[in-house]
Amino acid sequence: MTIISDNITKAVHILESEDLVAIPTETVYGLAGNIYSDKAIRKIFEVKRRPLFNPLIVHLHSIEKLDAIVSDIPPKAQLLAEAFWPGSLTLVLKKKSSVPDIITAGKETVAVRIPNHPVALELLEKLSFPLAAPSANPFNCVSPTKAIHVENYFKNSIRMVLEGGDCKNGLESTIIGFENGEPLIYRLGSISIEEIEDVVGKIDVKNKSKDSPDAPGMLAKHYAPKTKIYLTDNLDSFVKKYENKRIGVLSFSKSVSASNIEQIEILSKSEDLKEAASKLYGALHSLDALNLDMIVAQRFPDYGLGKSINDRLERATK
Repeated sequence: MTIISDNITKAVHILESEDLVAIPTETVYGLAGNIYSDKAIRKIFEVKRRPLFNPLIVHLHSIEKLDAIVSDIPPKAQLLAEAFWPGSLTLVLKKKSSVPDIITAGKETVAVRIPNHPVALELLEKLSFPLAAPSANPFNCVSPTKAIHVENYFKNSIRMVLEGGDCKNGLESTIIGFENGEPLIYRLGSISIEEIEDVVGKIDVKNKSKDSPDAPGMLAKHYAPKTKIYLTDNLDSFVKKYENKRIGVLSFSKSVSASNIEQIEILSKSEDLKEAASKLYGALHSLDALNLDMIVAQRFPDYGLGKSINDRLERATK
């Protein structure tokens, strides 16, 4: 039986024994294991039912630890690390040979970040190894932003969820890779394109991959609830087309009235995209638990974190 606990000492013991602990970060909860333990890493893939071709993100305590796993840091990567670490930025960099190939799906690059969460940082500081920690959910399902989400997913599959409260940002990290030293966005996330461009200038997005992704979160279908989800620019007209269906609605800021709407989740009445992003997955978990016929989500404004929210919703509809 999975136990939700705030006992960091116990989490350290479990991880040192080559087992898994779900850990809090400011983005989502991660399913963590020692990157140098083949047993632990294979269990991550097994528990999540995640394909081995999908690389994992390595979590470090501090930028000083980066030299242990990375062989080259382009100048613009250094600028981004200084601007956003600890934080919701993952950099894909050339790896050292000591990083196991199973972590990187056989690629010569490794995805790495420093989480901005006090519990995660305290845990990492107490460990003698970095942690691989993909989101603590079955492959393609909605990421967890509360400890109870993880327990609901895995109950008897993992020994512990380290309690860290609700995830502040609620969306996965933004992932940036480098080609010829120039940055590319591999995954839209909790740091907006605009924020990235303030540091390194204009940047392109390369965030789609069918079978051999350069980074996590690039597959076409991802982040999906069990309930069929639809994305629309006009909630009112879409809901009216399905009067015989039990519908849950995911709205940015406004309510919608119809007799067939079982529940509506409004993410930000003040139209704050950061607030909306932080509540997105929690709202999807709530709607998905109602056994509805469908979830209808409103398309968000196409700027800032609205781009990241739309990216998650579009992948959920595939």
